[in-house]
Amino acid sequence: MSLITVTDLAKSYGAQDIFKGVSVAIPRGARIALVGPNGCGKTTLLRLLAGIEKPDLGRIQRMRRLRTGYLPQEANHSNSHVTNLAKTVWESCLEAFIELREQEAELSRLEEAMADPRAFEEAAARYGPLQEAFERSAGYIYPIQIRKVLNGLGFKPEMFERPLKLLSGGERTRALLARVLLEDPDLLILDEPTNHMDIQAVEWLEGWLGEWTGAAVMVSHDRYFLDRTVDRVWDLSPLGVEIYRGNYSAYVNQRAERRGNQEKRYEMQQDHIHREQEYIRRNIAGQNTRRAQGRRKLLERLLREGDIPRPKSMRKVSIDFDHVDRSGDRVLETLGLMIGYLDSNKLLFQVPDLVLTRGECVALIGPNGAGKTTFLKTLLGEVKPLSGDVRLGANLQIGYFAQAHEGLIPEHTVIEEILDVNPKMKRSQARTFLARFLFSGDTVEKPIEILSGGERGRVALAKLALEGANYLLLDEPTNHLDLPSQEVLQQSLESYPGTILLVSHDRYLIDALATQVWVISPEARELEVFMGGYEIYLEAKRERSEARKARPLIPSRRKPGPKRVVSRAELMAAEARLDELERELAQIVHQIEVAGEDLEQVRLLGGRYAEVESDIEAQFAVWASLSQDGTLA
Repeated sequence: MSLITVTDLAKSYGAQDIFKGVSVAIPRGARIALVGPNGCGKTTLLRLLAGIEKPDLGRIQRMRRLRTGYLPQEANHSNSHVTNLAKTVWESCLEAFIELREQEAELSRLEEAMADPRAFEEAAARYGPLQEAFERSAGYIYPIQIRKVLNGLGFKPEMFERPLKLLSGGERTRALLARVLLEDPDLLILDEPTNHMDIQAVEWLEGWLGEWTGAAVMVSHDRYFLDRTVDRVWDLSPLGVEIYRGNYSAYVNQRAERRGNQEKRYEMQQDHIHREQEYIRRNIAGQNTRRAQGRRKLLERLLREGDIPRPKSMRKVSIDFDHVDRSGDRVLETLGLMIGYLDSNKLLFQVPDLVLTRGECVALIGPNGAGKTTFLKTLLGEVKPLSGDVRLGANLQIGYFAQAHEGLIPEHTVIEEILDVNPKMKRSQARTFLARFLFSGDTVEKPIEILSGGERGRVALAKLALEGANYLLLDEPTNHLDLPSQEVLQQSLESYPGTILLVSHDRYLIDALATQVWVISPEARELEVFMGGYEIYLEAKRERSEARKARPLIPSRRKPGPKRVVSRAELMAAEARLDELERELAQIVHQIEVAGEDLEQVRLLGGRYAEVESDIEAQFAVWASLSQDGTLA
């Protein structure tokens, strides 16, 4: 039996029909991507599946006692699924284990009761079965589960006790996702789960979903994420859902083939209709009139009952970056560059001497807050480096796409922004140009300040295309773009003859475009260069991971600046203690596996695991302080 079965679902808001005729089913263990252009009703359908909204027509049947976990796009005050914002991140996650914690409290009460000889027998009789149930539910290690999920989603230990009300919107959404994952529901319903994550957190979530056995329905603009996590795709339109088997890339290929076949069937039918009409016209009044009349009846029935409608081509953005002047062969060079903030003399990272040549595409990646945008602004000359030089090549025309679209003037209308780039352009020409970016009619007169994030992104791309730049610096260009627009942008950049420096969490785009990958490591405070595409970088990353597993090593962390004298013995002692603790942690994991159904042993080991993990965090801080701030005597 399916977890949820949907039959002929329809939803509208006022006079606006969102969709109708939606009939789908969610089998056990299915991983489903819900796709479609912005505004087609994806979030509405998710809310219907989660039971938050009710349909206008149709039926939703749910499996009895179905446990559903729902993640909205934004965890805000008005969202009923958000926990009490006065609670901390850790307390929010504890809500996923309410039953376990009640059992834990009861076990503690029974332990106290067993200390009284008069109550021992009754308390002991209840204690054994309850302890067994608690162990089967992993009750002794749920704090470890919380810590692993929070770490995976990018929360540092010092954030665990921070109240939700003090978090940013993105952090709060990730905290809610942590709780939803820890609840271990039968069905996950996730609306843009990767919106507020860096690549490391997204990769962790991919791994978590790969090991999890439940079902999921997800809306995401992260095509690489969908490729790695889903096994079917629902393509939503106002007329219903088309279902495709496979991941996102399989869906793209199947969709093209399916629409091509629909076009062929339509054209074949139109040819048949024209031939029949011509025959009827020539013979309706001649000696073959009876045959012509019969064929006319058949044609009328076909047009009434079996006519194939013309396949509708969805409106898409049309972007052309092709017409640019040739730049010099050397586009960018850096010498001794150090990126940071002059006012506080804070170093973000050091840059090896770089040379970027014409026609290449560099993907710049790193965790949130690593300094990617600051690096771009340093290359543009908007931020001064701590030290070193940036040299630009000859005949460069630079185009910059800012992540927050800072270049757009809020009070301007859409068409005014375009006319700013080319004042000689007539308004009629500007309207025609903007139609390629899905702005038509009155929408070209809308002020920038009231546009959605996706609309502002399209305005920024329109300005960029009009500038004719031969060197593009793109800071998260696919943010807020729907999947069809992302596909068009990728195709445009693939044929772009200039040079690209791309900052993006969009691994699908990086994989398609990158000829080099530059990785910022905040821990080492360095930028590392990988020559070749994204797969080359991933392979190097896998090899390093395997090497660390074979021989655990603590990575070197270098921080320039004044250093105190540290004896070699101090540093070696700190490293030795870390090695000792890490070995002990590995032994505990093995012992938990060996202990099997020995409930008391597993409980004790679970408690020791938490203690050792805490000791490792504290000892690492000691080691980091010695290695970063000191110089060996």
